[in-house]
Amino acid sequence: MSSLTADIGQFLENVKYEDLPVEVLPMVRDAFTDTVAVVMVGLDQPVTEIVRRTLVEPASVAEARACLSDRLVSAPNAALLAGAIAHSLDYDDQSMSGHPSAVLVPAILAEAEVLGSTGKDMVTAYVAGYEVWCELWRRDRNYHAKGWHPTSVFGSMAVAAAGAVLHRLPAERAAAAVAIAGSHAGGLFSNFGSMMKGYHAGMAARFGLEAARLAAAGMSAGVDAIENKQGFLMAFSTDRTPDLTSESKLGKEWYLPKHKLQFKLHPTCYFLHRSFNGTVKMLAGREVNPEDVESVEVRMGRSQVTVLVYEQPQNRWEAEFSGQHGIAAAVILGKMGVPELADEVVQRPDFQAFYPKVKLIPIDDVDERDPVFSSYESVKLTLRSGEVIDSGPILSVPGQADQPLTTEEMWGKFRECTALTHSENEARELFDTLQRIDSLSSVNELPTRVGLFESNFASNVH
Repeated sequence: MSSLTADIGQFLENVKYEDLPVEVLPMVRDAFTDTVAVVMVGLDQPVTEIVRRTLVEPASVAEARACLSDRLVSAPNAALLAGAIAHSLDYDDQSMSGHPSAVLVPAILAEAEVLGSTGKDMVTAYVAGYEVWCELWRRDRNYHAKGWHPTSVFGSMAVAAAGAVLHRLPAERAAAAVAIAGSHAGGLFSNFGSMMKGYHAGMAARFGLEAARLAAAGMSAGVDAIENKQGFLMAFSTDRTPDLTSESKLGKEWYLPKHKLQFKLHPTCYFLHRSFNGTVKMLAGREVNPEDVESVEVRMGRSQVTVLVYEQPQNRWEAEFSGQHGIAAAVILGKMGVPELADEVVQRPDFQAFYPKVKLIPIDDVDERDPVFSSYESVKLTLRSGEVIDSGPILSVPGQADQPLTTEEMWGKFRECTALTHSENEARELFDTLQRIDSLSSVNELPTRVGLFESNFASNVH
């Protein structure tokens, strides 16, 4: 096999907007749209002020808009801030064991502002980064089991690839960008259930841009940094058996049409969405008192159970990774939006009493659409009376690859996410502009939200 690192560089030099599969373009437009939405709804999260005041503003030069506000910071720091916010509520899209858009979109929007990139440049960079993520990810997929967060492991590599495209680096320099990013990759699974999980996305966005900038400036890196027996793939491998030998598929076939983005209608880990939705549908039209529930058995993929580690969550971050909270929200409230993940809801006595009734049962089944999922889930609820209510196989939810959100569903989420930051007319203008991202002559066509971090927003974003 030729050098995988070099093959990646060659792909990044050659990729062009005109070569992208036409069928993925609406999905990429939705990726930019959805990511901006979840940045706006996450502005009031504690991580926003911590990262902004501690890291972003003190060390910044005026290069790019922070979260499309009128406040200018360096492009890597704009990527850091928006990436950390985008993933703070776990409301962003999902694919390939992670959250690609929360990393790629903030970085691309920031660097495009510095470079004067067009919308077609931004979309091409996004797809290029996504394809590189897939090419690396397919070679050993069980990263959660070793304790890694794939979003920040592959995110830095994907952003470096996207940055190389935006900078129009030649193949040798583009390969160096990805090799440099390999030394920045990381992020611990043990930080799930805390502010650090969201920060991982911002960290990867910043480091990926810095890797591309270093490569553009002439920084050298290992020419086989990815496939070396002591390189990137081996370092992050669960059992030290990554695929180091198969030929790269980059430039020969496209991953995105097969491994599609999955958009969320609930601000939690995607692994608990199907069981939540299935339970809501199963109980529709019934009056079930939570106190009358004896037990709930939820069957889902073993990889999913590995991630949903909080059986008795105590705050919103833990609830995002709790199958128990998803079922409790379905039975007690019948909904699971941002308000239903608040600490005061998670800590309610009726929720805390319900959590021990829910048992997650792992099944050894794989969904080829995204192998970290099982192909189906099921929920069996047993009442104290002895009655059993069974969901049957739950195959999909709105937003999953085979059930994409409609434009109106995407707008509904976007409007909800921007309710505290934009008027309806402002939100609609931003939404419509994002929906035609690849037709823009410049990222500056995206409207600026003046005063987003100022005192007049204090009640909302501080």
